[in-house]
Order: sequence, then structure tokens, then C-alpha cells
Amino acid sequence: MQTRLLAEISSTPQGQEADRILRACVHCGFCTATCPTYQLLGDELDSPRGRIYLIKQMLEGNQVSRKTMLHLDRCLTCRACETTCPSGVQYGKLIDIGRDIAEHHISRRFVEKITRFGLRILVPYPSRFRALLRLAGLFKPLMPRTLKQKVPVIPTTSPRSTTPHPRRMLILEGCAQSVTTPRTNEAAARTLDKLGIEVISAPSAGCCGAVSQHLSAHEEALEFVRRNIDAWWPYVEQGAEAIIITASGCGVMVKDYGELLKHDPVYSSKAQRIASLARDISEILAAENLVALRHTPARKVVAFHCPCTLQHGQKLNGAVEKLLQEFGYTTVPVADSHLCCGSAGTYSVLQPDLAQQLLDNKLAALQRETPELIATANVGCQMHLATKAKIPVQHWVELINETLT
Repeated sequence: MQTRLLAEISSTPQGQEADRILRACVHCGFCTATCPTYQLLGDELDSPRGRIYLIKQMLEGNQVSRKTMLHLDRCLTCRACETTCPSGVQYGKLIDIGRDIAEHHISRRFVEKITRFGLRILVPYPSRFRALLRLAGLFKPLMPRTLKQKVPVIPTTSPRSTTPHPRRMLILEGCAQSVTTPRTNEAAARTLDKLGIEVISAPSAGCCGAVSQHLSAHEEALEFVRRNIDAWWPYVEQGAEAIIITASGCGVMVKDYGELLKHDPVYSSKAQRIASLARDISEILAAENLVALRHTPARKVVAFHCPCTLQHGQKLNGAVEKLLQEFGYTTVPVADSHLCCGSAGTYSVLQPDLAQQLLDNKLAALQRETPELIATANVGCQMHLATKAKIPVQHWVELINETLT
């Protein structure tokens, strides 16, 4: 694709990266076949190719309108288009750049500003998020059914026991996950303990930064990134083998730390090191000798929803299904498994109508073969699917842990 970016944009690192990505696009249209929003809406501007044109026009100095913002906002950032793109267009990076530029050209409506700001100051902070959910729980009996379904119950947890082992790995506790699905990390820790791996947490680590990043608060996101690097670095120097991540959405973000801070003279090398240590829990288990784990083969039939961040972001499609089968679970085929469930971080809050359509389609596909439960690999997907699923929804590592003796 030929580009003529404005001089004041083309001279910046952000502009140069956008120009490189734009020039890789050859207009082939393969991306439209796998784009969830294009399939729902049938509008070229709600496809990756259409959004690429909108971003190109912005960078070349054309007028930016609310319509531009609307189409960019409707993108799930699921990156299914990247999986099918024959030219290797890094669309995920480009859409972040495009949204950032649009934010500087268009003033959002008051309600949008408040909603987005509220998400940024609540979700990344576990204590605030927990307080919000407890408050919502008090009013839950008075809520309409559709709203009531969206308020999760804060689960009770038991203190995580830690057995000292020579091998040690860090684990990202996360923000929303630490409040709504803390049993996921508990299950991961217990499983790894049986493999002779001690799981440790850095008390001052927090949100991975993804919420701020995808709401175009990039500097805020980088502050979360730097804070986590500072929190993890002493443990890395002491020999921590890896940083375990059980929420695939966080995994994509942490694995990108090196790229996000590549121009930072203080943090660049540390960020690259942290990114190289980041591992999804499926990667950790796949690399271990699981024969040593004593387990009772499961008899349950499972439909696995592979989050976009796992299959398109981290390219780990098929890894979890293999592990579930190894531990005795029967996995059923899921139609259109490449499509997003509609959670997509804050998308289900900001684009509820589209998110609900995607959710209905995904649940129909997941429940078609009448499984006993649904498994997934990301807290957002788990919470979103559970609002309407007719069967239990769990993180897959909890299912692995349930078989251990």
C-alpha cells in the first residue's frame, strides 16, 4: 500500500511504525473472511481492511469524524485477521496507533468519557474492583435479569500453600482475575507444586497494563509495565525461571513488554528480558514431564473456547486441548472456533449489543455437542460466557488440578 503520511507524523516512532505496517498491506481481503464484526455488520469499514484505510487517511491528514471513531471502536482487537493475513500485517499494533490518533482529534461524548475513565480507575486495581462488586452485590436483587447476570459472585478462597522447591517461577496475579477467579492461580500453583516447582508472587506487581493500553491511555499503560518490571526484577535476578500467566489476555500484553519499551533507555533491556520469560500456563505444562503427575483420568466431556489472545495473539491454538485430552477429558469440536466470544477486555461494556450477538453465537457453537462443561483460558472470556451459559464455565487448569491425586 502506498502512503503519504504527514511530515509531523512520519517523523515520529509511532508514525514510522504505522507506515511500515500500512505498506505491508496488499488489499487482498483475506482478513474480511475471519473478522467477527464484518460478519455481523457486513460493512467494509467494520473490517480490518476498511479500518486500515481509515487509519491511513488520518495519518495522511484527511478529516477525522465520529464515524471514524465508531468503526475503530467496534474493532475487538481479536487479531483473527493477523492469523489469516498472507502479508503478515501487524494489525493489532496499527489499530492501537489509529485509536490513539483518533482520540486526539475527536472529543468523545461525556458518557463515553466517564465510562472509559471509570474502567481505567477501577478494573486495574483489585481493591477498588472488589469494593465495586461487593456494592453491586448488595443491589443485585433489585437489578433487571440482564444486568444481574453480569455481576459475578466474588468466590471464597483458601490461603495458597507454598512448598519450597529449588525451581521457582513467578506468577502474575492480575487485577480482575485476582478478584473474580482467584482459584485459577491456586489450581496452577497446586499443579506446579506436584511437578517440583514453587510458585511465587511479587506483592507490588499489579495489572499488566492491557486495560489502559486498549483504552488509548498509553502512557498510563507504560507506568503499569514499568511497575511490574520493577516488582519482578529482583526475583529474576535470583533465578526465577519464568513468569507464569494464566489469563491469556495478560499473556499477550506481558510478552509485548519488550516492544512497548524498546525506546526507553532505562527499561528497554529489562523489558525484553521480562517478555522472554513470560509463559502461558499451557506452555509451562507442555514443557514438563507430566508422566510424573499422578492423576485419575477424567470422564467429562468438555467444549474448549480458545480465547483470541491465546490462538491469534500467542499462536498457541491446540495446546490446551492436547493437555486436557492427556488428563482424560474428552473434547468436542467447536464450530467457528476462530471467532471471538465478544468479551475482548472492556469491549463487552463499551459495545454491549455487538458483544451479546457474538456471545450468543459462541455459546451456540460451544453447546452444540452437549458437553458437560465449557473450559477457557482467559478471565474475561470466562466471566462473559458464564453470564448466559447453560453449563459451568471454568478455566482449564482447574480441570487439570481436579484430576490430581
